Amino acid sequence: MKKVSTLLLCAAMALPAATALPTMAEAKVLERACNKSDRGASRALCSCIQRVADFELSRSEQRKGAKFFREPQLAQDTRQSDRPDNEVFWKKWKKFGDSAAASCS
Repeated sequence: MKKVSTLLLCAAMALPAATALPTMAEAKVLERACNKSDRGASRALCSCIQRVADFELSRSEQRKGAKFFREPQLAQDTRQSDRPDNEVFWKKWKKFGDSAAASCS
C-alpha cells in the first residue's frame, strides 16, 4: 500500500465518464505513464492503477494525470491553483490515489 501511495504521490507531486469506447491511443494512458516513470513500479502495479483509473476517472482526467508522471511540477501547480476546475480535478485525483492505494497494495 505504501509503494502505491508513494508512486501516486510522487507522480502527482514529483466530469463524467466518457461514453464512447477509447481509441488505442487513449487506452491505458496512466498505465503507460506509470511504466515509463522512474519510480520503480512493477507492470502489475501499473496495470492495477489503470484499472482503478478506468473506474474512477474520465479519459481526459487520466490524460491530465498522466502528465504528472513526466512533469511533477505540473501536479504541484494544479494542486495549488485557484481555478475551480483544477480544485475539482485535484479532489478527484486524490480520491483516485486513495482508491488505487487500497486496491493495488
